[in-house]
Amino acid sequence: MAQLILLRHGETEWSMAGRHTGRTDIPLTPHGESVAAELAGTLSRYRIQAVFTSPARRAVRTAELAGLTGAKPDPDLWEWDYGGYEGRTTAEIRTERPGWYLWRDGVIPGDAAHPGESIEQVGTRADAVLARVRPLLATGDGDVVLVAHGHILRVLTAGWLGLEPAAGRLFRLDTGTVSTLGTEHDQPVITSWNVPPAAAAAG
Repeated sequence: MAQLILLRHGETEWSMAGRHTGRTDIPLTPHGESVAAELAGTLSRYRIQAVFTSPARRAVRTAELAGLTGAKPDPDLWEWDYGGYEGRTTAEIRTERPGWYLWRDGVIPGDAAHPGESIEQVGTRADAVLARVRPLLATGDGDVVLVAHGHILRVLTAGWLGLEPAAGRLFRLDTGTVSTLGTEHDQPVITSWNVPPAAAAAG
């Protein structure tokens, strides 16, 4: 079976500051663009049959800079909708909710553009993506790339492994990294995780 390649988009001003960035559509920083371009060398090693991105411009731009052509936007790859916590850091949220933890406590409703999602809703979107890509992987025609965001890709990885969505908390995922999901003895596994461009090139 082919591999499912996960790219978390490059750095943005908000990701650098630790601000929760769900549906706010902000660009990459110059450093984020540079790192995304470095991914091209790593990805050139793979035989890729399809690429899907979050509609967010930070993901679309990462795909472009990484040399991924023919990418198709998939609304199910949008980041977790953080609702009323959009744009806020964990430290700021904890001044109102001491001990708050996203994976356990979830989010509060926001405005019309940021109504918020439960982790179960994020898991449903991730499962829908997996349901569409698994048949492609099974054809043997090549690998499939998903370019998206930290939390949705972590939840999707949990789904790949047959775990509940909240198990995504176990998989730290940095900006501008490559991860791969595959199988061993017909069982789903992580074949690489959170690899930055320099390390991937060295490998």
